Amino acid sequence: VECDLRDASSTEKAISEIKPDMIFHLAAQSFVPTSWHAPQETITTNIIGQLNIFEAVRKLKIPARIQIACSSEEYGMVYPDETPIKETNPLRPLSPYGVSKVGQDMLGYQYHKSYGLHIVRTRGFNHTGPRRGDVFVESNFAKQIALIEKGKQEPVIYVGNLEARRDYTDARDMVCGYWMAIDKNSNCEPGDVYNICSGNDWKIKKVLETLLGLSHLKVKIQEDPARMRPSDVEILVGDNTKFRQATGWKPEIPFEKTLEDLLDYWRSKV
Repeated sequence: VECDLRDASSTEKAISEIKPDMIFHLAAQSFVPTSWHAPQETITTNIIGQLNIFEAVRKLKIPARIQIACSSEEYGMVYPDETPIKETNPLRPLSPYGVSKVGQDMLGYQYHKSYGLHIVRTRGFNHTGPRRGDVFVESNFAKQIALIEKGKQEPVIYVGNLEARRDYTDARDMVCGYWMAIDKNSNCEPGDVYNICSGNDWKIKKVLETLLGLSHLKVKIQEDPARMRPSDVEILVGDNTKFRQATGWKPEIPFEKTLEDLLDYWRSKV
């Protein structure tokens, strides 16, 4: 079903035709660096697009259960003594993308409180796996390795900030979490917010080393200024206790397996 979420009438028409029981709202400008170059598009797509969904559901009186994919980027500037990050941590976003996700998050809270919409806010930390777009760091590394293996790129891996630390979950586990957030048997409270994460952090340098360990390449690592951000979140590692207790969810796929599958995906593509 084609629909431009930025257009209110298009969104209302689609939802009127489908009459969904469950809505998983994942449509967004989801790449942090792009938000620096296109802040207006990021804010419009992410906040207005979601607003149009909520308004359509409200006007049509559709009793759908709605999961909105918020983000750990909302936490932004996190101090070392604030980790692992709980849902109660202050929101200090450090990118236009992070600001847009705070907007989505707060709209979810407001529409539940104001209109009683069944909205569960999930703050997903980093997640990846096969088919991940090559603009994202770990997928880009995997693609570069696959290209070098095939002789299609010189033996140089171009990198950005390798010191940042991220909490990674396999995308397949993350999708299970999204489903469990609004499943009929879920104990997640409408209007409330839940971290979905592994609870472990990986330095980006270790991600690269793990991927290289799956290959026999000898490469040079070269910093690319174009891959550096005006401001970067140094550490994102979450506390998933609240979500785990509400749903019984836990990550099943080790991140090493995720990276192996991701590299094999790019080997099949290049």
